[in-house]
Amino acid sequence: MTLPTDRGQIAERDAERFLEHQGVRVIGRNYRRRFGEIDLIGRHGDVLVFVEVRKRSHRQFADGAESIDRRKQQRLLRTAEAYLQQQRWNGAVRFDVIVLDARNRIEWLQDAIQAGW
Repeated sequence: MTLPTDRGQIAERDAERFLEHQGVRVIGRNYRRRFGEIDLIGRHGDVLVFVEVRKRSHRQFADGAESIDRRKQQRLLRTAEAYLQQQRWNGAVRFDVIVLDARNRIEWLQDAIQAGW
């Protein structure tokens, strides 16, 4: 039996491979702070990209992008802000969402979360 955490890790690896094929160089995984976690961090050209990965195995659940509520978005933004300060990054930033469905089809939603900085 595959546990939810295993499914999440598999989804993140699938998302990482997909992003790399799209020209995103993944530079970080599972960046954690006390207020949240960012699944993947990459460089897409000159843009630093924070990626939330969502795996949906049942249709009755909200799709992956819709499952990122305001509270989750705030945690992602706070965690990203900590990363940016730590790395002293001053360039462009984007928040993407990768959604994998039950058949592992991938949908890449670029600039899905607006930071409002």
